[in-house]
Amino acid sequence: MTLADHLPILPIAIPALAAPCALLVMRRRRGLAIGIAFASCLAMLAAGLALMALVSDGTIIAYAVGEWPAPFGIVLVADRLAAMMLVLAATLALIALLHAVLTRADRKGWHFHPLFQFQLMGLNGAFLTGDLFNLFVFFEVLLIASYGLMLHGQGRARLKAGVQYVVVNLVGSSVFLIALGLLYALTGTLNMADMGARVAAVPPEDQGLLRIAALLLVSVFALKAAVAPLHLWLARTYAVSTPAVAALFAILTKVGVYSLIRVVPQVFGDGAGAAAWVPAPYLLPAAMVSAVIGFAGVFAARSMAEQAAYAVIGSTGTLLIAVAGWTPDSLGAALYYLAHSTIAAAALFIVADAVARRRGSFGDRASPGPDFADRSGVGLLFMLAAIAATGLPPLSGFIGKLLILKSLTALPDWGWAWGVILGTTLIGVIGFARVGSAVFWKRADDAGLPPPAASRVDLAAPIIALALLAALSAGAGWASAYANAAAAQVLDPSLSARAVLTEPRP
Repeated sequence: MTLADHLPILPIAIPALAAPCALLVMRRRRGLAIGIAFASCLAMLAAGLALMALVSDGTIIAYAVGEWPAPFGIVLVADRLAAMMLVLAATLALIALLHAVLTRADRKGWHFHPLFQFQLMGLNGAFLTGDLFNLFVFFEVLLIASYGLMLHGQGRARLKAGVQYVVVNLVGSSVFLIALGLLYALTGTLNMADMGARVAAVPPEDQGLLRIAALLLVSVFALKAAVAPLHLWLARTYAVSTPAVAALFAILTKVGVYSLIRVVPQVFGDGAGAAAWVPAPYLLPAAMVSAVIGFAGVFAARSMAEQAAYAVIGSTGTLLIAVAGWTPDSLGAALYYLAHSTIAAAALFIVADAVARRRGSFGDRASPGPDFADRSGVGLLFMLAAIAATGLPPLSGFIGKLLILKSLTALPDWGWAWGVILGTTLIGVIGFARVGSAVFWKRADDAGLPPPAASRVDLAAPIIALALLAALSAGAGWASAYANAAAAQVLDPSLSARAVLTEPRP
């Protein structure tokens, strides 16, 4: 048995081992702990890329943990979508970790690096699991780690937002457990592939209960994705978090979107009776409202970090407009835009931090302040990040929105969707232009002397993030083809069921 046979478990095992190792050496050998953290992220990226290469031909790898066969044991499933999300999470983690280390933000607490690794363990587990209960478990792992990371650096504002964040997610976790209990009572399984085969056999008298369970489960995923009206927790939480942490949190809403994409076609597809395509009537209106609220928040934001937080809500709404089509074309466009919007949001948070570090007491407020070092360079990075977030050329957001708009023309309500996407793009452009002109073009009369010049090392992470978006734009042909293939694979649940329920690898 070779290392390749155990590739699906590595993205979970690597951070699970790195976290305690970093914790043990953190106090006496901080440099070694940082080295462990970077080595872990690089190893996860390598494992994700290796899995992507293995599954790029359509292969689905089912890995039976402990050699217990499905549906009784824990099964990890690696396909095109899972591999893509693993690579995206590892890439984002390297960008966020680099910024935290270069700005010394990781030094504001002893447990940053262990919590960072446990966060990645939860993310990777959620992307790989083929079991709804283990999806809940990995949700809790990443949420518990995110509680600590969100409070990293302390402060009254973080504590207040953290309490709200914890309460909201505890409610979500409770609803998740209720939904799982109902589904297990109705189907006798929590394995997604097995449940997809059993929901068709649910008797007519239990169809209403099945629909309630499906709606509860979808509501939990919508809460994690910050879909309106379940979005109120996100803006304050992300805006007050440490910038490197907020950059990593850019993928947390995508975990909710990923769960919708993974679970709905597999479990609640055409054969699910009363629960068939259960989010269909609600997802598109909620997505359009989310896009409007998000970009309206971008327009009205009082700080650059708050603007970035609302951009996360707006981009998630745009993403879910495409997901709501549930066609290979619209889902493929959504997956391409998912990768773009995650990195673009991270770039916005990190650029906001670079501005705040140069403006002294004015921070990242969306108002005129003093002259500061590297005004033109940081202003250029902000402009590029704003272009990426709004979906203007030449970066990949423009291609992603074009793909979404094209895919939506086959849907009955495409006119409304087009209007929302184009309208919110305009609102976003105006909002970013307003903040950019105030911060980089105007000077407050009472600003006083400019703050001392800051080191430029904090510009490395946003430059890398924007370079990745440029690469995603340059490689749009290959990336969109991969996304389309991943979408087609997800929308054919029989492929996953065949891989999981026959002979998973031990």
